[in-house]
Amino acid sequence: PPMGIPGQKANNFKKTIKQLVTYCNAYVPYILFALVLAFVGAAFNVYGPDKLSEMTDIIQQGLMTTIDLDAIKTVGLILAALYGFGLVFNYVQGFIMATVTQRITKKMRTDLSEKINRIPLRYFDKTTYGNVLSRVTNDIDTIGQTLNNSLGQLVSAVATFIGALFMMFYTNWIMAVTGIFATMIGFVLMMVIMKNSQKYFVQQQAELGEINGHIEEMYAGHLVVKAYNGEQEAKEKFHTINERLFENAWKSQFISGIMMPMMQFIGNFGYVAVCLVGAYLVTTGAITIGTIVAFMIYIRLFTQPLTQLAQAGTNLQSTAAASERVFEFLAEQELEDESNKTAKVEHIKGDVEFKHVAFGYDKDHLIIKDFSLSVKAGQKIAIVGPTGAGKTTLVNLLMRFYEVNSGEITIDGVPIRQLTREQVHSMFSMVLQDTWLFEGTIRENIVYSKQNVTDEEVIAACKAVGLHHTINSLPKGYNTVLNDKVNLSTGQKQLVTIARAMIENAPLLILDEATSSVDTRTELLIQQAMDKLTVGKTTFVIAHRLSTIKNADLILVMKDGDVLETGNHQELLAKNGFYAELYNSQFEIVS
Repeated sequence: PPMGIPGQKANNFKKTIKQLVTYCNAYVPYILFALVLAFVGAAFNVYGPDKLSEMTDIIQQGLMTTIDLDAIKTVGLILAALYGFGLVFNYVQGFIMATVTQRITKKMRTDLSEKINRIPLRYFDKTTYGNVLSRVTNDIDTIGQTLNNSLGQLVSAVATFIGALFMMFYTNWIMAVTGIFATMIGFVLMMVIMKNSQKYFVQQQAELGEINGHIEEMYAGHLVVKAYNGEQEAKEKFHTINERLFENAWKSQFISGIMMPMMQFIGNFGYVAVCLVGAYLVTTGAITIGTIVAFMIYIRLFTQPLTQLAQAGTNLQSTAAASERVFEFLAEQELEDESNKTAKVEHIKGDVEFKHVAFGYDKDHLIIKDFSLSVKAGQKIAIVGPTGAGKTTLVNLLMRFYEVNSGEITIDGVPIRQLTREQVHSMFSMVLQDTWLFEGTIRENIVYSKQNVTDEEVIAACKAVGLHHTINSLPKGYNTVLNDKVNLSTGQKQLVTIARAMIENAPLLILDEATSSVDTRTELLIQQAMDKLTVGKTTFVIAHRLSTIKNADLILVMKDGDVLETGNHQELLAKNGFYAELYNSQFEIVS
């Protein structure tokens, strides 16, 4: 119910702030010490105007006779000491908070980074990568900045506000009431403007998003717009959005522009009110001129914290929202701990067996229902079938990226559940459709995480895949850094990933066929490289182009998670079933 939402938000806010305090437990003493320093620093600054008032009164009295310079010197030294201590305390507080917040954010980033490695892939199936990255970057930055700025600011503002209020009433209650009343009139006016202007800021962001989306869409589809003569329509839509953006942006910017003058007006209005009432009280002998001087500073000390409190409050809301996302991620279910697993496969032959395996990404919807297969070491198994048949799912289960719902997968007779994930991964090399290369030298990309690889091994792998000549023609050969400025073709990138798999030289191999986005000549080169890579290895090939798997020992034809047919290329063609239909559809000659 709508009535429950504010309370729920308040509960979430309290719960998250409590979590944040618990997380920062080790640093709480330092934070408290910094806040005490901020409080004391604010107290020194608030007490200053009282001494200024005293100095003014000494000067006023001395105008009739002689100014007591010794008394002024004494008050001046006290003032200098007060403001000096205030500066030192605030500096130390700032130094402590900056150090503590950076350590907290470093700890958070480390925890999130380690957590990512412990989270099952299922989580990333339902969460966008951008969302995860945003927690590691934007959310942690928000927490760090707010803790650094807002906590100290919050305490200083509260101390200054309470201190100024106390000193105003302590000095003269009539002037205090005058100053507060004058300031409140200005703040009420500002709140009314802010409340009514918020909609323009919201609309400005919405229109900005729409115009960016429209421009990006039109430029991305520039050829289509030209080919279908859609320029005029695109221009008209742009001008319509642009006009709406102009209206909202003008109003929001105008309102933003008057905020600072409005703050100055509030302060000045307070000064005028204090001077008028003060002048009257001076004539009646109720106060001295020094009191008016003190009150002019008190008005500033009173209005400034109100703005800071509003800003700190908003920042704390942002921190709570960011913290909630970070702690939500840290609380996600993790992969089971495998430190107790002792099973090992010392000398891997490469026998693989699937025994009545059932699996679904969603428990209620099985993709693979009852799958059994026995593969002998060194065999080449091709998995074919239409999109969504479960080909990649089989590979994901084999690598233990996901756990089977029921059944068992064994390597050399040992169930992979009894092995650690690191062990299972070390048994396989993978070449995927996505040619993943990072910014680094070609050599670093080929070697990746393999230790003690010699240059001779790298060159031999590149010669085997037909990449050596291409690399030598680059400016720095194998030390050429791959980035935006060094462009390798899709086929060349794929050959780099095949060379990487050769260097890994694992006994089992997975090829998610990588020739679907290259021309036929490059496809032939990649196919030859893959043939060299598969020698002596148990190989699983996910095939899209059926011409590439004619030499497979066994072909599994999958559809909707079930194996429809098995056999080699000739046997399956002779059956004239689903495989024959798939194969012939790729080579049909349209007359």
